[in-house]
Amino acid sequence: MSPLTGIVVRVAVVCAGVCCVGGAIADEAVERRLQELEAETQALREQVRELSERPVRLPPVEAAPAAPMPEMTLAAEQSAAPADEQYMTVDEMKDEMKKLVWTKGDFKVVPYGSLWGSVIYDTERSFPGPYTLYVYSASDQGESDFVIDTRRTRIGLDVAGPRIPFFANAESSGRLEIDFHGAFVVENKPGVLLRHAYGLIKNERFGLLAGQTSDVISPLYPGTLSYSVGWGGGNIGYRRAQVRLDRYLDLAPCWLATLQGSVNQNIISDLTGTAGVRPEATGWPVIEGRLGFTYGPRGKGCHPAEFGFSGHIGEQGFDFTTAGPSPFVLPPRDDVRVRTWSFNVDVRIPVTERWGLQGEYFTGENLSTFLGGVIQGVSPYTRRPIRACGGWGEVWYDLTPRLHSHAGFGIDDPFDVDIVEGRSYNHFIFANVSFDVISTFNVGVEVTSWKTLYRDVRPGHTDPEPGESVQFEFTGKYNF
Repeated sequence: MSPLTGIVVRVAVVCAGVCCVGGAIADEAVERRLQELEAETQALREQVRELSERPVRLPPVEAAPAAPMPEMTLAAEQSAAPADEQYMTVDEMKDEMKKLVWTKGDFKVVPYGSLWGSVIYDTERSFPGPYTLYVYSASDQGESDFVIDTRRTRIGLDVAGPRIPFFANAESSGRLEIDFHGAFVVENKPGVLLRHAYGLIKNERFGLLAGQTSDVISPLYPGTLSYSVGWGGGNIGYRRAQVRLDRYLDLAPCWLATLQGSVNQNIISDLTGTAGVRPEATGWPVIEGRLGFTYGPRGKGCHPAEFGFSGHIGEQGFDFTTAGPSPFVLPPRDDVRVRTWSFNVDVRIPVTERWGLQGEYFTGENLSTFLGGVIQGVSPYTRRPIRACGGWGEVWYDLTPRLHSHAGFGIDDPFDVDIVEGRSYNHFIFANVSFDVISTFNVGVEVTSWKTLYRDVRPGHTDPEPGESVQFEFTGKYNF
C-alpha cells in the first residue's frame, strides 16, 4: 500500500466514525424532544378538558328556581382550524356561536332576540299608535303624532331535544318567544305578549306541532319595517294555539308539495267591550288548511319559487242580552252563532338572487281575529258577519349585499252593504331602504301612505271624513 493510499483510508475511517457518533447523538436529541412535546400535548389536553367541563357560576337570585339552572358547556368540541386559515366568514362564526348553548340532559337551549326600536312620525293619528292598523277619521283625530317605540323588542329560546324513535326517529324541538306589546298602563311600563310557545316533532316527511304559533293560512309577510306587517291593510293571519300536522311530498326533483292542517283555539275579538253583548266560545274549533308547492332547486343558496292555497272555517258565539242599536233594534237573543271562513292564495317568486316579488290574496267573512275586514268581523247592528276581500304585493331588490329595498301596497275592502257604521276601506303604500351595518345590526327608513274610509248609513248621520296619513319611520334592529 502506498503512503497516499494509507492516508486516504485513515481519513475515510475517521469520517465514518464521526458520522456514526453524530447520528447517534442526533437520534437521541430528536427522541428526547418528541417525548417533551408529547408531555406538553397531554398537559394541554387535560387543561382543555377541565375548562370545557367547568360550569359557569351564576350570581345568586332572590328566589330559587323551580328546576336547577342548566350548566353552560361546550356542546361540541372545537375542531382544529387548518394551518392556512387566517379568518372566519360570518356564516362560519354563526355556526361556531351556535355551539355555545345551554345544555340539560339531551336538551340544548339557544337564546336569541332582537333589540328593536323605531322613531315614527304620522301626519295624522293612527290606531293603535306604536304601529298602524288603520287611520282615525279626520273628523275625530286629525292631528299629527310622534312615537318612539321599543316595546317591539323580542326575546326567545330555541330548544333542540332528543330524537323520537316512535315517530320514525324524528327530531324534536320547540320555541318560546315574547315581545312587550301586551296590555299596559303607560308606555314605559309595557306588558309581556306571548308570541310563540310550541313543541315540534319533524323529519323530512312530516311534522307535528302543538302550541301557539302563526296561522297556517296566508304564511307570507311583506317586507315593511313596521311591526304590524300590513295587518288590517290586506295581510291576514295572526297567531293562536293549535295542533298542526304537516306532510311533505317530493313529487319530482324540483317539485315539493306541502300539506298542512291545524285545529285551532277559537278566539273572539269582536264586541268584547260592547254593552249588552257577551262573546262566548263554541263547541267547534277553527280548522285551517294549506296546500303549498315549491318549485326549483332547494337547499343552501337556492331560491325556489313558492305558491299555495289556504283557508279556514269556524264559528263564533255571542249572547245579545239587550236590544240592538238603531236603526234595526233587534231583540235580545241567546247563543247566536256567526260563521268565519276565508280562502287565500300566496305567491313568492325570487326572479334572481337580488330581486323578486311576492304577494297574497284573501276573501272571506268575519275576519277580525285574523286581522282582516279592517279589524271588523261582526256588525253589532245586524249581528251578521262582515264580508271582505283584499291582499297585498311587493317587489324587493338588494342594491348591494348589505343595502336592501322593498316597495309594495295592500288593500282591505269590506263589503259596503255589510257596514252600517264603521270602516269601509283601508289601504297602504310603502317603500323602504335598509342597511346592514354589520351582519347582526340593521337600520332602515320607510315611508308609508295610509288611507281609511268610513261609512255611516244610520238615519241622521253622514259618512265621516277619511283618515289619511303619511308615516315616516326610522328603525334599528340589533339581532343576537
